[in-house]
Amino acid sequence: MLIILDRDGVINEYDGSYICCADDWIPLPGSIDAIARLCNAGHRIAIATNQSGIARGYYGTDELDAMHDKLEALVEQQGGCIDIITFCPHHPDEGCDCRKPMTGLLEQIRDHYHLPSLHGAIMVGDSRKDLEAALAAGCQAVLVRTGNGPETEQHLNERPLPGVRVFDNLSSFADRILLPGGW
Repeated sequence: MLIILDRDGVINEYDGSYICCADDWIPLPGSIDAIARLCNAGHRIAIATNQSGIARGYYGTDELDAMHDKLEALVEQQGGCIDIITFCPHHPDEGCDCRKPMTGLLEQIRDHYHLPSLHGAIMVGDSRKDLEAALAAGCQAVLVRTGNGPETEQHLNERPLPGVRVFDNLSSFADRILLPGGW
């Protein structure tokens, strides 16, 4: 199964501030292990992340690459592999088609795997933008209660999205996927 992950607030700590260098990129407890366990069970892992800090001048692509190199190295140390990382470097006002909730990043992932659609894929995020992008692209949407997740969950109670499943964190999501009988 293809599992698409948002980055900030799902894999790494996120308090709403921009993460501008690899030293400040800190994985959430259990997230790296969760990714490795999913990989080792045969799931394919992709990441789709909005990174407007590039357009805002807070960091450049070299710093972003260093963060992603750190993430990939940590996952590989646990025996896992991230197949592709897509990111949107644009400012929210630019009107691009890749910034979630638009589906451009997910379409890049679909094309990477040469898939006709993302039906059957799962997208895990911590924000409404992640969930809306997932649903618009045909993925199963999963919310985690890390990062922006608690606030997002509260707003989902007011403005629901169809079929969204909720887990405490990436590790509890992986636990569920890896149960006998799976999803």
